[in-house]
Formats: sequence, C-alpha cells, structure tokens
Amino acid sequence: MSVQPGAGDRVGGRVGGRVGQRGDQRVDLNADLGEEVTDDAGLLAVVTSANVACGYHAGSLAIMRAVCAEAARRGVAVGAQVSYDDRPHFGRVELDVPPEVLREQVADQVGTLSSIAVAEGTAVTYVKPHGALYHRTRTDAAQARAVLDGSGSLPVLGMPGELLAAAEAAGRETWLEGFPDRAYDGDRLRPRDRPGALVEDEADIVANALDLAPRVASLCLHGDSPGAVAHAAAVRRALEAAGWALRPVADR
Repeated sequence: MSVQPGAGDRVGGRVGGRVGQRGDQRVDLNADLGEEVTDDAGLLAVVTSANVACGYHAGSLAIMRAVCAEAARRGVAVGAQVSYDDRPHFGRVELDVPPEVLREQVADQVGTLSSIAVAEGTAVTYVKPHGALYHRTRTDAAQARAVLDGSGSLPVLGMPGELLAAAEAAGRETWLEGFPDRAYDGDRLRPRDRPGALVEDEADIVANALDLAPRVASLCLHGDSPGAVAHAAAVRRALEAAGWALRPVADR
C-alpha cells in the first residue's frame, strides 16, 4: 500500500490537490514518456502531464518531437524529465557529478526539449528529475541546487526534500506528487530491487490513487510498468467517478 504524504505538506501555495468543495477537486495525472519502452500514444490519451525524457537516460530528438507533437494535439502539459547522463543504467544509478557539470547537463536537457516543444506548438511547463537524480536531490543540497540552476524558473514537480525546499525558498512554484503504483517505506519509495516495490494489481493502484489524491497536486504512473496504459485508464476512470477533475497541474 502507498503511504499518503502528510496532511500539512504545502503544494504550490496550498495543501494537496484539493481546490474548493467537492465537484471542484482537481488533480493531475502524469507519466514518464519518451523512454523508448513506453506506449507514448496510449498514455498521452489518458494522462494530463507528460514527463518527457530528454536524451540523457533515454529518448532521442525524434521521440521528443513525436511526444511533444501529440501532447500539443491533446492538450497534455509537457515537463522536462532531466537525468544523469547515464543511458546504460537508464538513469537509475546515483552519480557523484560535480554540481557545475550537473547544472550544465540539466540546462542542456531543458534547452533541447524546450526548443522541440516550441517547434511542435507547446512549451515545457515544469521540470522533474528522473530516477536516481530524483531521489538524490531529495537529500543532496548541492545536486538539488544544480538542478534548479540549470532549469531556469520552471516550476518543480517532486516529493518533499531539498529540491522542493530550495525551489520554494527561491520563489519557484512547487507541486507535490504521489505514486499509486509504487510501495512506500516511510516517506520514501521502496527501492526497485526490493520485494513489493512495484504495485502491479490494478485494484490496488486505483485504491492508492484515490487515497493519495487529496494530499497531492499530481499522481505519477510509471510508463514502463506492465499494463501501464490500462492502469492509467482505470485510475482516471476511478478519479472522475469520485468527483475529481483531471487537469494539468500547470493549468491551476
């Protein structure tokens, strides 16, 4: 089962994803796309935000163009999914990259995706680290600062920690997310190499999404998980049946 973020967690100037009364509840549904192992077209028909791989852990210029074009057509928000420069390990191994190097790598990824997005009729509206960088920047202030310095003034999507705290201190918008298809150990995601790390039963994923929705601004479903499109569709149906409006978090 997932563990809800604390009820006092601040997200983008308010608590969680709830806005107003029942019937005016909004939450975002995001997924990692463009990773060469994902059904991008299928997921773009369901999610409201796309975390697009920028070539450092996966993806290519052609894939970025295709995802951005389809996202623009469907009104799906585009975010830069920045990573360590580590395609062999899919960006899932922590690296001790000097902050100045990491800053330039992040800037390169954001810049590349931004140029493609504009050419395809959309724009990059937020940044979210991928994999090992995501988790490292929750506790490593230097790497968190490098990600912020390399991503301009973009809002930041993530879990509580150094990255979101530094972004908020700098006056940047921050959005808290939860993971219905991952197990939690306390306030951290269970490492993928441990038993039960991935929640694969659709009913459990749906239950977790409904449990997390009042506490977060966005729900992340991993595009490389088995049955990702079907699970995302089931989550969307359940959220809408429960009175949630699915909207890109950048549109609030």
